[in-house]
Amino acid sequence: MTNSKIKTNTPPKKKAANIQADKLHIFEGHPFKVLDDEDMGSLIESIRQQGIISPLIVRAIESTDEYEVISGHRRLHAAVKAGLSEVPVLIYPLDRNEAMIAVVDSNLHRERLLPSEKAFAYKMKMDAMKAQGRRTDLTLSQAATKSDTAAEIGKSQNESRDQVFRYIRLTYLIPELLDKVDEGIVALSPAVELSYLSKEQQKILLDAMSLNDCTPSHAQSIRMKKQAQQNTLSSDGIYEIMSEEKGNQTERISFKVQDLKGFFPKNFTQKQMTDTILKLLYEYNRKLERSRRSREER
Repeated sequence: MTNSKIKTNTPPKKKAANIQADKLHIFEGHPFKVLDDEDMGSLIESIRQQGIISPLIVRAIESTDEYEVISGHRRLHAAVKAGLSEVPVLIYPLDRNEAMIAVVDSNLHRERLLPSEKAFAYKMKMDAMKAQGRRTDLTLSQAATKSDTAAEIGKSQNESRDQVFRYIRLTYLIPELLDKVDEGIVALSPAVELSYLSKEQQKILLDAMSLNDCTPSHAQSIRMKKQAQQNTLSSDGIYEIMSEEKGNQTERISFKVQDLKGFFPKNFTQKQMTDTILKLLYEYNRKLERSRRSREER
């Protein structure tokens, strides 16, 4: 992360140091996932050979000699895996709210962000900005309203205020349902509507989805949201809605995920499995076509 990612009213004075890895901690509530995937493997190998080129950005934890990582969670994880006992850091004197905003800003520029990462990042930044707005040393014009805060957050991502709120709604989904959004199984629009269901209703919905081997359409999600808000959405109602045949529903071949996992890396999502299978089938079809043409030319 470059120094420009730290957003404060006056540029904070940073201090360079080498800190023991066991004194560095992930930022509490950090919304971005650190995965032991192929990219992480490459980063670990790079650190083994060259060390950490770009220092981590950290802040001191009050009344301790330990630190929270603001930028560099993946580098810290890779450094520990590579066996480093110390890592280079830049220490910034940031308070909790300033640090929360910096954590989000230093990661939102990443090319690939899961919906859940963006959702919790937006919520973290909004909470921090609203907390700053309640400070008594700020003027009325500096104290951002909820809507102004959402608009400011969205500006950096070229997203509207409403889209920011839509992503934040995803934080109300239970983890199992949010995973399906990350995997591309449930689309964003129906997921936003489903976030208005209670946790118990969402669990029943998951069971109904599994039973009927389907996902809710946007229209079905709106109906369930409306009934939930009117306190008329029952368990039977959820199963009944999910058993409906959709107009665009087509025949399909289904596989159990557990039957496929042995053929893929452990961290692969269902969407990645599906994409890989389709790619392999496409390549197989091209091979058959080349073989057919070769026979015809003989």
